[in-house]
Amino acid sequence: MARRSAKKANEAVRQVCFELLAPEAQQVCLAGNFNGWDAGNLPMTKDGERTWRASVGLKPGSHEYRFVVDGIWQDDPKARRTVANSYGGRNCVVEVS
Repeated sequence: MARRSAKKANEAVRQVCFELLAPEAQQVCLAGNFNGWDAGNLPMTKDGERTWRASVGLKPGSHEYRFVVDGIWQDDPKARRTVANSYGGRNCVVEVS
């Protein structure tokens, strides 16, 4: 019988809320290394007239992401950290403790 490692059992998934102010956008999605960079897999919901939100369960560690606004990849203006990506741009980073 297989046993689950103690480390994996302790890796609690935490809900992380992503927000983007984009009042003119028709569609906003969240893409990152946590969903295979699928630009349409995590659609965000518009809250009122201005802000788009999505909540994602993430394991502790560093996660890279970007927003896709009406088909155009964009940075998170609130990101505290970014890293270079292989396309000559930068990915935003969120740290989950």
